[in-house]
Amino acid sequence: MNHQSDSLKNKRLHKLLNVIEWLGNLLPHPVVLFLIFIGILLLTSAIGAYFDWSVMDPRPEGAKGRAADGMIRVVNLLNGDGIVKMLENLVTNFTGFAPLGTALIALLGVGVAERSGLISAAMRALILNAPKRLITLAVVFAGVMSNVASELGYVVIIPLAGMVFYALGRHPIAGIAAAFAGVSGGYSANLLIGTVDPILSGITQQAARMIAPEYTVGAEANWYFMAFSAIFISLLGWLITEKITEPRLGKYEAEAGTAEAGSLNMHQLTHDEKRGLKAAGVTLLVLTGIVLALLLPENGILRNPKTGSITSSPFMNGIVAFVFIFFSITGIVFGHVAGTMKGSAQIIEGMESSMKSMSLYLVLIFFVSQFVAYFSWSNLGPILAVQGSEFLKNIGLTGGLLMFCFIVICAFINLMIGSASAQWAVTAPIFVPMLMLAGYAPETIQAAYRIGDSVTNIITPLMSFFGLILAVCIRYKKDMGVGSLIAIMLPYSVIFLLFWSFAFYIWVFVLGLPVGPGSPIYYQP
Repeated sequence: MNHQSDSLKNKRLHKLLNVIEWLGNLLPHPVVLFLIFIGILLLTSAIGAYFDWSVMDPRPEGAKGRAADGMIRVVNLLNGDGIVKMLENLVTNFTGFAPLGTALIALLGVGVAERSGLISAAMRALILNAPKRLITLAVVFAGVMSNVASELGYVVIIPLAGMVFYALGRHPIAGIAAAFAGVSGGYSANLLIGTVDPILSGITQQAARMIAPEYTVGAEANWYFMAFSAIFISLLGWLITEKITEPRLGKYEAEAGTAEAGSLNMHQLTHDEKRGLKAAGVTLLVLTGIVLALLLPENGILRNPKTGSITSSPFMNGIVAFVFIFFSITGIVFGHVAGTMKGSAQIIEGMESSMKSMSLYLVLIFFVSQFVAYFSWSNLGPILAVQGSEFLKNIGLTGGLLMFCFIVICAFINLMIGSASAQWAVTAPIFVPMLMLAGYAPETIQAAYRIGDSVTNIITPLMSFFGLILAVCIRYKKDMGVGSLIAIMLPYSVIFLLFWSFAFYIWVFVLGLPVGPGSPIYYQP
């Protein structure tokens, strides 16, 4: 009877997942999606201007950009003035888009480290040298940390985790699930400031300036909470794998024609790689010492020259430059010692390779930047924000419950728009001003968004690497399907959502800790 009941539940689950996958496949390419968004936005601006949609400007009198009558009105972008403005600013909307330059600069350094083999060797060393009883924790942690190098976690860490678990006599799918949970479910968490930080902070800053024109959001805005989250998600992923995933999968019985553990030997660290890692480690310590020597003294040149503080200092403002310097120099040292880089041409090749990987991002960002600019010009963002904040006040939704609802909304949208920057470009102009008017700082709002943006990556077939993960699983279990993979990853998604949100609530609303250096919790107009 139980077997029939389980079989019926599985059939229902597969039907539901098939419907979700079918609906998701109806969505057009993200670039086309943004073209549709732009068309809807332009039409809405014309309708709003015709009906004179307006609200009272919440900013104080005399504030920059505040109209003389104190009203915010929708601006028509389809009249003569609007069309001319769009044509004249087409290039500057793109080149002046805040996340563009910072992401490209950070990726230049990461590209050198990735081309030299430093990041791959470091991740493999972490997993292969971990004690057997801690191997699951090492796999999840390596996955979390791998997001500094874009696709590395998907193409290296996840397949390697399956091999390691197989070699240890454990179920390889459990290893793949643990790594997938770290790489994608914990996407925003990291001990380091990676390429995603400046991208999101740039979008947040532009959205915040609809309410506060001079507001700045640095790449380090969520550093404290995301560093904590790297440890927290790693521990959660470890417990879920060993208490839920692996017991449910049971003992692994190898099928004919599936992958063998012998391929694991191909991934062992070579003598040269070990020497390279030691040299890179020493280099990292030296670079850190130099930065601290310029930062810690009261008159250090990396401190704020007026206040002497670290907040709003050259160090914080130049954090992307330090990401570039640290990754590129340690990568060059590793490549020289390990013999993987023999000249300047290969260093340039690493930078060039990282830029090639950004080709789709550049195309997408061109349309995203236009959408963000048009949304700002139309005044629809501030109007929606004021009306939304009034609605929240009227229903009494504040504090932790408000943020949890926001996280859930972001998690749901993430099922359909898998790109972190694309989703934030759509939602930030609405939610950042709205939640600022409700009293919360953009940095806090962004940290909450990053939770929702991460936790459902592992259960949506629309995530760009979902098919790759499924292919890796099929190497060990031939009948693995989309529904099977989602069912395995669902406990990670649900538990990450609940516990990560609860940790955020404790961090912000109970302990009152800032989510990053100099990041306020609440917005004070």
